[in-house]
Amino acid sequence: MRTIFPLFLLFICYTSCSVSSEELPYVIHVVVVKYFPIHGDNIDIEKTGDWGKGLVFTQKKVDSITAELAKLLGNASCYRGYKNPDAKPSIKYEIVSTFEFYEPMPTVRGTHLDPPMTDYNTIIQRIDGKDWIENRDVKEIWVWGYHGGKVGLWESNMAGPFGDISNSDRALDDLPIFSKTFTLFHYNYQRGLSEAIEDHMHQIEALLNFVDGRDSTDEDKWSELLFWGKFVGSDKSHKIIRPGCGWVHYPPNGEKDYDWANKKYVDTDIEDWKPDGTGTKQNMNCERWKCNSLSWFQYWMQNLPGYNSGLSSEGKPLTNWWIFVGDFDTAMKNRMKLTAP
Repeated sequence: MRTIFPLFLLFICYTSCSVSSEELPYVIHVVVVKYFPIHGDNIDIEKTGDWGKGLVFTQKKVDSITAELAKLLGNASCYRGYKNPDAKPSIKYEIVSTFEFYEPMPTVRGTHLDPPMTDYNTIIQRIDGKDWIENRDVKEIWVWGYHGGKVGLWESNMAGPFGDISNSDRALDDLPIFSKTFTLFHYNYQRGLSEAIEDHMHQIEALLNFVDGRDSTDEDKWSELLFWGKFVGSDKSHKIIRPGCGWVHYPPNGEKDYDWANKKYVDTDIEDWKPDGTGTKQNMNCERWKCNSLSWFQYWMQNLPGYNSGLSSEGKPLTNWWIFVGDFDTAMKNRMKLTAP
């Protein structure tokens, strides 16, 4: 085992939108935890299932993706920053510490789990997560590991006083519950930046669907909801029934899951989305987001109603939806919704 504490403090510089001299509203402190089971100078493929490259190579890959991930997520919170260079980011990420363990990921086996599930409780306990989360204002834990048929994982997992709103089975005992909410993201170093961003995209969707009431709404009425029905343009089928802004797997012209390279043209109001449907529509296809997943993810997030969006729904101004990512506890304590009271 090797512990790096602290490894570095990363201040994000945004390249596609300006940074105000004012303090940004939602700062997300992150602790990164890496698991590198080793065999000599390489990662032990017997433990990972499908990754046996050199340790140094793997470390460099993980460090590079981690830095790019923090930078991209901050930039992606600039409301329509792709066409407004003065847009302000709603969140920024600061990596405050990194831990490295040269051993297999801890697992826990249930009666029906094959492969065994990653033991997130042990990971949090080992890094003294309670102190980081309750005393040092850490909101996210980024875990780098593997899958390869050797361990089960959740792309995102949450715990806190307001429950588990995440892209997981939302079990109440797979993370310790502290006085403040935190979210754990589990990445694979067999994959790349796009897959890591996708974990965050699904988490954003989970949060906004929860706040918008989809979890407690009859499926037949999902198409009427502000986020899933009007912004995304979908219903219980998860397909796009009205070319709005789409979701992770489905861009506005998507016809199936992961349809990011579809060159079919559709009329969509994604760049002028308004809740009442009066936004200007444009005829576009995947070329608008370079026909790849990573560009689509950035583009989609920059269309989420953010700082100073000026949008309203039924006479109520929209909140900055990024608060549910950046300060979930405050949003819940104040019973905030996608529109202001």
